[in-house]
Order: sequence, then structure tokens, then C-alpha cells
Amino acid sequence: MRLKISARKSDLARLQAYMVGDALKDAHPGLEIEYKFKESLGDKNLTDPLWKIPEKGVFTEDFYGELIRGETDLVVHSWKDLPTEVKTDTAIVATMPRADQRDLLLVKKSHFEKIRAAKALRVFSSSPRREYNLTPFFKTHLPFGLESVSFESVRGNIPTRIRKLLESDEVNGLIVAKAALDRLLSAPAEEFREVQALLKSYLDQLQWAVLPLNINPNAAAQGALAVEILATRSDLRELLTPIHDQETYECAIKERALLASFGGGCHQKIGVAVLARPYGELTVLRGLTDDGRVLETRRLDLKNEPPKFPEAALWSGEMKAERTRHSIVTVDASLNAFYVARAEAWTDGIEETGYVWTAGTKTWKNLAQDGIWVHGCSESLGEQENPRIDILAGKPLKWAKLSHDDGFDNKDSAFDLVSTYSLKVLSGDPNFAGKECFFWNSGTQFLHAVKEDASILTKHHACGPGNTSKVIRAYLEKNNAFDPNRLHVFLDQEDWRHQCTI
Repeated sequence: MRLKISARKSDLARLQAYMVGDALKDAHPGLEIEYKFKESLGDKNLTDPLWKIPEKGVFTEDFYGELIRGETDLVVHSWKDLPTEVKTDTAIVATMPRADQRDLLLVKKSHFEKIRAAKALRVFSSSPRREYNLTPFFKTHLPFGLESVSFESVRGNIPTRIRKLLESDEVNGLIVAKAALDRLLSAPAEEFREVQALLKSYLDQLQWAVLPLNINPNAAAQGALAVEILATRSDLRELLTPIHDQETYECAIKERALLASFGGGCHQKIGVAVLARPYGELTVLRGLTDDGRVLETRRLDLKNEPPKFPEAALWSGEMKAERTRHSIVTVDASLNAFYVARAEAWTDGIEETGYVWTAGTKTWKNLAQDGIWVHGCSESLGEQENPRIDILAGKPLKWAKLSHDDGFDNKDSAFDLVSTYSLKVLSGDPNFAGKECFFWNSGTQFLHAVKEDASILTKHHACGPGNTSKVIRAYLEKNNAFDPNRLHVFLDQEDWRHQCTI
């Protein structure tokens, strides 16, 4: 069988078409593929910001005609480029596994002192979504003490936009979709070696940060690839089934439906991210609607119904502790990436030797205000969240977690433990009488509490995503008290109270 696959002619679009073609050939040995590449309307008009171009589907509609006329068998699109309106004569029948859906900030290293002196940052991006969501974030989470952030329109493919940044005397930074850069840098085909060498030479001149979805949720379906065919081609539906990723498809569809509920279109100042996790589905919605309504939602839909209790049966509290910094911290020279759970764990001298990743945006902000460049964070979802920065780093990363002497460290952890301070828990007098469900802010807090009152072992326990649940589970299993129906994960303490209170 011979297939014709169409796509745009940019490096990234060709690469994405090859990804689909290679997956099909792996699933169907002997399949022959012919590729057809051409420019779309969006490729030809490089003057106007996309949201100002009146036509819909500026990167996709030209290929719709090819399908209708029978000139091609299938078209590979970036899901985010497809209009939210659903067609009836064509269908999206396959979605490839999603790449990183986050945005990436690139800043010229040569402009750092200029930015600090002016307390102002100028960024290339034509996205109203990014401008609305990121302007306040940059002022507090970049190590420049910014008072002003401005955005300027830019068009072109990824190498062109980065070149425009490096050639500009006035603009300091650029925002791109991380998936695009990751794919180009990791493409295996020989024809991409030249663009890869160019991009690597550009990245040597830039500092970067992966922007958190809880602040800047992605454009709907960003990072996902869609395969479009004629709706009547049942033979192709069957052929494409083995390469279809249902989880990515469901997340993309939900994001697009949310965006469509506010009108859809790239003019919207709205980002939406749907993340599937073992404990549930996380939805982040942020932006400003056309009628001026502020959107700010972060919701976790649990896989299992949470228990319900009267308010009086819920317990949460802060652990009182003394932290003493170590005067000498030894860091193995082979370590080149550092996970920082809280700002107090930071130790001087690390920033110059490796990449800095924080547990959440609070720690990111604290470090940035001390002049430290942070490359991204786990968004308070736990250190098991893969940073996915090896491609950008251009080398394998060996991670360490900066924490206290007893910071959780087990055989399953991806991190070595570097102790930067000691922690002494101060004895309190917790009142657990009548409490049935407990929320723990850390594994240390839980372990200290069960020493004070072992009767709580048989109660319900809750925590945020991450290592705290591992600590609790390991202790319960060791003491033959683990019941999967009594250990629950929530976004945070507020989410726990909201979902567990009768």
C-alpha cells in the first residue's frame, strides 16, 4: 500500500510528518509513503500577528482542499493550529503522543546587565495569551527586579524568530513552544543536522526557563499532532489505529472544548492545560475573556471519590521546626542539575555549575529575588514530575535534591540527596481527638505526628502530589496499616478541605 502524507514545508512541519510516517511504517511493515510539502496562508503572510489575520485555519485550510479533491490521503497538523469548529467531511482519526506542552522563555545572556539596569524586559511574542498571563510573572520570577515588561510581535519559523532576537539591539527575549524546539533538536534524520547545529549555536547565547502551566497554561492542544483524513476513508481509520494515543487525544479535545466555550481563536487571552496523572486529571484555565471576565481555575478531578467528613473531623496544621544551615556543603562534581524544595535549602555556588529546578513557583520567586536564575519548576506536583530538559541541556543530567539531613531519599528517587541544613522538629501538643482525616504538608510532619500518637495510623491521610505520599505509604506498609482507600492525594490543603468537607 502507498500513502500520500501532506504537511507544511517548514523544518518542524516536515519533521512532524516524518514522525507520523515512521510510526505508520513501524506498525505496518512494507507500507510505502510519499510526502507532499507546501506553504500555507499562514506561512506566506509573515507580517500580521496571527490573531489579526481574518481567515480561520491559516495553517490548515489549504490542506483541507487537498483532502476533498483526493490529492492526498492524510494531513499532519499541529493540533493547536486547527480551528475549534468541527468539520463533517473530514475527521481527525489519530493523535500522536504529546510532546512537552509548556512554553519556553529565551533571554540573551549578553542583555542581562542591560535588563537589570533598565528594570525592563522586552519580549518577542505575538500571543495575547502569553502577554496577559506572563507579564506579572516575569516581574516577580526573573532575577532582574523588573518594573516593566513589554511584548512585541514576531513571525517566522523557530530558527527565524531566534535569529531575529539575537539580531535585535532592543528586544531581550523570545517565547516559543517548547515542543517545537525539543523536536527540532532531537530529530534523527540527516536533513535536520544543519538546523540543529544552527539552533545549538543560538542556544549557547541564550538563557532559558520552562514556563509553568499553573501560571501560563498552553494554547489549547499545544504539543499534540493531529492526523486528518476524509471522513469516508474507513480503510485509513483502521490503518492509523495503532499509532493513536487516546490519552493525548482526550486531553487535547477537552482543552479545545474549553477554549471554544469562550469563542475560540488565537486572539483569545486564554490558556488551558489538561494533565492526566495517576491520581486524577488536572485542569488549569487562566486568562481574560473578550467581555473582560478574569479566568483563574486550577482543578483536580480525582479518579476515586474522596471521603467526606464534617469540618470538625478534619485536621491540618503547620510543623514547627528549627533549621540550621550547614557551614560546609559538599557537592559532587558530577552533579549538574539541582532540585530545590524550599528556598532555605539553597547554597551558594550552585547556579554557575548546573540547572536549577524548584518544587513550585513560591520557591522560584524567592530564589529569583536573590538574583538566581531558575530554569523551571514542578508546579507543586511533586519531584516525580519529569522536568524534560535534557534535550535543551544538550547532555544527560545528573540530579540532586537540596534538602535537610533526613530529606526523603530512597531507591526509587531520581535524585541524589545533598544535605544543606539540619531540621529539628519542635515538640508540640497536637490535639487529634475526634479527627478522622489528616492533611500532611511533608513526610517529616507525618512521621513526627505518628510518634506522638500512633492511633492516627488507622485514620484517613491526605497530602499533595509527590514524595509525602510515598513517605506515608512506606510507613503505613511497614506497620501493616496501609489501606489504599485511606491515603488520598489533593492539589493542596485548600483543595483537600473543599473536596472532603460534608
